[in-house]
Amino acid sequence: MAADRSIEFDFDRIDALIAEEEAALEPKHEASIAYRTVAERYVAGGVASSWQDSRPHAIFIDHGRGDRIYDIDGNEYIDFHLGYGAMVVGHAHPLIVDAIEKAAHGGTHFAQPTKDLGVIGENLADRFKLPLWRFANSGTETTLEAIRLMRANTGRDMLIKIEGSYHGHHDSIMFSVGPDRSQIGPREHPITVPQAMGIPQAFADLVRVVPFNDLVEARRAFEENPGKIAGMIVEPAMMNCGVILPEAGYLEGLKDLCHEHGAYLGFDEVKTGATLAYGGATEVFAVVPDVICLAKAIGGGTPCGAIGATRELFRPVNEAEYDMAGTFNGNPLTMAATRTTLTEVLTPDVYEQFNRVDKAMKDGLTSVAERYRLPCYVTGVGAKGSVIYSKQRVREYRDAVGIDERISYLAWLFQQNRGVFKSPWTTQETWTLSVFHTEDDAARYVANFEEFAAAVAS
Repeated sequence: MAADRSIEFDFDRIDALIAEEEAALEPKHEASIAYRTVAERYVAGGVASSWQDSRPHAIFIDHGRGDRIYDIDGNEYIDFHLGYGAMVVGHAHPLIVDAIEKAAHGGTHFAQPTKDLGVIGENLADRFKLPLWRFANSGTETTLEAIRLMRANTGRDMLIKIEGSYHGHHDSIMFSVGPDRSQIGPREHPITVPQAMGIPQAFADLVRVVPFNDLVEARRAFEENPGKIAGMIVEPAMMNCGVILPEAGYLEGLKDLCHEHGAYLGFDEVKTGATLAYGGATEVFAVVPDVICLAKAIGGGTPCGAIGATRELFRPVNEAEYDMAGTFNGNPLTMAATRTTLTEVLTPDVYEQFNRVDKAMKDGLTSVAERYRLPCYVTGVGAKGSVIYSKQRVREYRDAVGIDERISYLAWLFQQNRGVFKSPWTTQETWTLSVFHTEDDAARYVANFEEFAAAVAS
């Protein structure tokens, strides 16, 4: 789309449309709104996670089947949210249900290993080209362990992270996830901004923030902190500002830079692992890091995380110098679901299907955007994609931070009111595909987007 032909958004018009769409949505969720008040009596905020408390109100789900979910008011949606990308296998996949049921009949918890362990480890080693694996219960736990491994092996404390990336809910790395423009400081020395209350300044002092897609600034961070940096953790494709892909040579350059300075490179593939391709972003971009963090899609809807690393990084674990432990790590229900997900559901042929549906999505959305001259573009890989409301390509967080969130919120409302469920809280129009999504589902998404485009362009 030629930038000089694109329309300018009329935000008075957008505000009016938001009010109309919110008014249309509220009557559809009377049961959800009512139940929230019941839950609030005993549950803080009335929801299990703060990220479920989204504008205009929380939507309580009753059940899901395939690529559909159904709320407690009885509304049916095509689900492109998929539990923040965890349900790439779809809802209630019969193979996953059967695996969990069989495991449950044998006992739900032992705090001892089961035979699924080796099968999963072998599969992950094949996919991601790292030899050794351990298991956890969430993406947060995997990044916590990866960071600790890097520190344990180097004897250093400092980390480098990318501005605008989220790596879990722990104090070591929960900085500069979505800071306000007024907080971020100069590009060559971004301020390390805590993303939540209660994070001690001592942790912030150990984190150096740099922009994505910029080797010069990454090198500056190393050179200004000689011998202090244990490693760098990075999403190989940023997933917190829409989908931002790495530029040619960037990931290879980071790996070389880390090793040049005696540090390790960690990939946070919690969102990209087993979604962009069979081997995740590691396969797509042909760069194998020192340590990989996985969660979400690999567990088939169960709370599974996995850490893969080189033999060098795992040496302290193998030699019993470092305890990587957790009561529920590798529990039988999670391992059964993960084994089935990796060996029977997310098989290589599935990624051909993802690519077909992804192409239908991107082609359809791009066509609509061009016809209505919207200032946006469409991007994505495999099961992940987004519409980014910018005339220029977004290379890093600072390119996205100025985009008015009212645009993507209105786009979300148009989809939600027309039977498509998308992720709340997204500042860009992001989707995830499941093994059940078809080109007809993509066409429905595109048709809703065209209604949105016609409304904002009129």
